[in-house]
Amino acid sequence: MLDDFVVRALLAGIGVALVAGPLGCFVVWRRMAYFGDSLSHSALLGVALGFLLSVDLTIGVVFTCAALALVIVFLQEQQRFATDTLLGLLSHSALALGLVTISFLDGLRIDLMAYLFGDILSVGITDLAWIYAGGAAVLAVLALIWRRMLAITVSDELARAEGVNALAVRLVFTLLLATVIAIAMKVVGILLITSLLIIPAATARRFARTPEQMAAMASLAGAASVAGGILASLLWDTPSGPSVVVAALSLFLLSQMAGAFVQRS
Repeated sequence: MLDDFVVRALLAGIGVALVAGPLGCFVVWRRMAYFGDSLSHSALLGVALGFLLSVDLTIGVVFTCAALALVIVFLQEQQRFATDTLLGLLSHSALALGLVTISFLDGLRIDLMAYLFGDILSVGITDLAWIYAGGAAVLAVLALIWRRMLAITVSDELARAEGVNALAVRLVFTLLLATVIAIAMKVVGILLITSLLIIPAATARRFARTPEQMAAMASLAGAASVAGGILASLLWDTPSGPSVVVAALSLFLLSQMAGAFVQRS
C-alpha cells in the first residue's frame, strides 16, 4: 500500500497534468513558451504578496499572474516593443520584485526552494481541492473557446474576418494560463512550471493527427511523467519537481526515437 502523502502527490500531479496538456498544446502551437515563463516568474511575487496581505497563497498567485498577463497583452497591442523584449523585461522584473518583497517579511521563514522547484510530496487536502476545482474550471472555459483558439492559432486575420474577437479570446487564454500556473506551483515549482506545459505537448505532437488527439495525448504523457517522477523521487531521494521534469524529458526523447524508427520502417 502507498502512503497517504504519495497518493496525494499522485492525485495532485495527475490533476495538473490533465489541465496542462491541452493548454500546453496551444503554448507549443503559438510559440508562447517565453510567455509562460514570464507568467510563472510572477508567481513568486504572488507568494510574497500572499504572505504580506495574509491571504491564501494560491489566490495571491492567481491574481498576480492574471494582472501580469493582462499587462502583457495590453502592451503587446500597443506594439511599441518587440514581444521578446517586453516578456524579458516583465519576467525578470516580476521575479526580482518577488525576491525583494520577501526580504521585507521579517520574522517569516520561507522555504524558497519549495516554491521555486516544487514539493509535490507535501501536497495536502486543501491543495488537492484547489487543483481539481481550478482545473475543472479551466478545462470548462477552454472547451468553450477551443474552436476560436484554434482559429486564431491558424490565422489571426482570418479569424477576425470570421467575427472572432481575437483580443478577448487571447485574454481569456492568458488568464487560464495564469490559473494553471498558480495551481501547478506546488507540483513542479515556479521555475519549472512551463516545462510541464511544453514537454508533454511536444511529446504528443509526434503521434497526434488532430488537435484533440494531441491534447489528450499530452495529458496522458504529463500524467505518466508525474508518476515516473514521483517514483524516481522516492527510490533515489531526488527533488520531486525536477524529477517529474526529467521523467517528462525521458518520455519526449523516447517518443522521438520511436517516431524516427517508425518513419524508417
